Order: sequence, then C-alpha cells, then structure tokens
Amino acid sequence: MKVIVDASNVAHFGKKKDANPLLSNIENALKALKELGYEPVVVADASLRHEIDDKETFNQLIAEGKVHQVPSGTTADHFILKYAEDEDAKILSNDVFREFFDEFHDINSRRIPYDIKEGKVIIGKSSQPKKVKNILQKICNQILSEFEKKNMDAFKLKKGKKISGIAIAKEAIDRITKSKEEGLEPKLESVFLKIPLFDKVMNMVEEAEKTSDFIIFVLVHPKDYRDAVKNAGNIAVTVGDRLKLEHAPLVAVRNDLFIKPGTFELNILYSDEVEEESSYNVNITINDHDYSFVKKNSRNIASTVASRIGTWKFPIVSVKPSMLMEKPGQFDIILEKGGEN
Repeated sequence: MKVIVDASNVAHFGKKKDANPLLSNIENALKALKELGYEPVVVADASLRHEIDDKETFNQLIAEGKVHQVPSGTTADHFILKYAEDEDAKILSNDVFREFFDEFHDINSRRIPYDIKEGKVIIGKSSQPKKVKNILQKICNQILSEFEKKNMDAFKLKKGKKISGIAIAKEAIDRITKSKEEGLEPKLESVFLKIPLFDKVMNMVEEAEKTSDFIIFVLVHPKDYRDAVKNAGNIAVTVGDRLKLEHAPLVAVRNDLFIKPGTFELNILYSDEVEEESSYNVNITINDHDYSFVKKNSRNIASTVASRIGTWKFPIVSVKPSMLMEKPGQFDIILEKGGEN
C-alpha cells in the first residue's frame, strides 16, 4: 500500500526552536515504512526546500523524483489529501487536517501518526474508519424509517448492556415480568413487546418451537455472534424455568449494526406476532466509494432490519453503485414488495 509522507510535518518533528527542519527525519521515516512493507511517496510543500537543514541533498532528491514538490501557491495539505484519496493511500503525518474534514470524510482512517525517538521513527496505526461504520447505521436507520412509513413498527432501542449468557437471561426475565405485571397495552410498551397479531409464525420453526410464548431476538455485534449462539439454548431454558412458562421461549441471535462489541440488546415479541417473512425487500443505491463496504455488509444490514421489525427471515438486500452519487456517504433506499427469500 502507498503511504504519502507529509514531508514538512515529518521534517519539523522534534526540531529545536529556531532550528531548520531535519532531512534525516524524512530519510528515517522512509526506512521505517519500507521495513513494514509500505510503498512511501514523499510530498513536500514548495517552501521546504528553502528551510531544510541539508538543502543540497534535498534538492537532489527533488531532481531525481524521490521527493514530489507541490506547485508554488498550492496548499500542500489539500494536495496530499486529494492525492491520497485518488490513490487510495495512507498518509504519514501528525497533522490532523481538521480544516478539511468537511471535504475529506475519511481523514482519520487514512492518517498514520508517528513518533521519533533517538532518530528512530515509530509508525503508529490509523483510526478505525468511523465514517464507513456509521454509514451502515445510517442506512439501517433509513430502512427502518421506510418500514415505519408502511405502518410496520420498528424496535429502536440502541443502548446495549454488557453481554453474558446470564445477563441476557436476566434481562429477558425482567422485561417479560414487567410487561405482565404492569399490564401495559402493547402500543405503550415498544421497548418490551409489540402488538400480538396471531397466526404469523405457523411455518416458521419446528413443531416444538411453535408453541413458545415468546421469541427473544438477541441483538449482538457481529464479533459476538458465535459466543451468543452457544448460550442461546441455556438462555431459553433459564427464562422458561424462571417464568414457569409451559414452553421455553425461542431465542434467536441476530447480528445487529447498532450494537457495540461486548454488549447486547433484546427485542422480545409474542410468537404469534412475528412475521415469517419480510413484506418488503430493500434496494440500496450508493456511491462508488462506499459500494464495496456496504455490499460486504449487506447480510448484516438484512439481519439488523429483520430483528428490528420482527421478521424471522431476512429481507433481500441488494446493493448497486451509482455514478450520480459523487460524494462518500450518499445513498438512496427503495422498498419493493417481498415475501419470498
């Protein structure tokens, strides 16, 4: 992978007051990056050649094409950010480029911080790409809003609790108990249960499971999915025994893009309330920049939507790019009649 070296930022690192920027910093940064397998590209602003401590060597590097100098009068920061975006490259710099956040949304995930100790350049790590993670949540929010326009309620709680098998069981017991004791009308208890509809789950599960009073959707981050699945059977038995239910509830673990790693949330519904299939499938049109990432996560989007609207089978989620959507973060959602997966 290419790494654009912000030459001015690197050269100025650690220099003494009123001293010149250090060419050795740049040379040591190149060495460190190459040792890590990166392909470094040095970009300097026009003024650096007049300030650097070893002007002769630096000018020779420019002449040999080993250092790229931005045109005079050009903002080096913008040039570096645009170059990195065009080349899908990282940037070695301790400059956070805050004034360019509105134009370049993925600066934090591109920028690699560094430190220099006794002449050795220590390469840091980029931040996780918050923008692309958030775009999945934005897409899911929009999809759920579209379902609500179709008069389908959606579970919206997003504040997760620390995950463990016993924590999930206790939370389910508490919520079911509270809803029964308070006798709340389903419309008023959106956090707990939705309106029972009857006869919506007849072909959904095996015969023994059809008689479950409740279905407990356990919403977890994809990283926690496997561990949560291992506990599903014990959770069902624990909840059924404690509440003295005739039949243990069905526990369905779902990947959910709103949930943080290490936490969980529950959407608990009456069994006869759960839809067997999604009434609508989802078409996502998105910009080229985010297309691959969203396409890769389309099943997690489907899982999130299914568990939030209370359907057993996932809606079909199709993702296609559009050249008309030029900026990262742009997307459009259209629901179409579904019912078959």
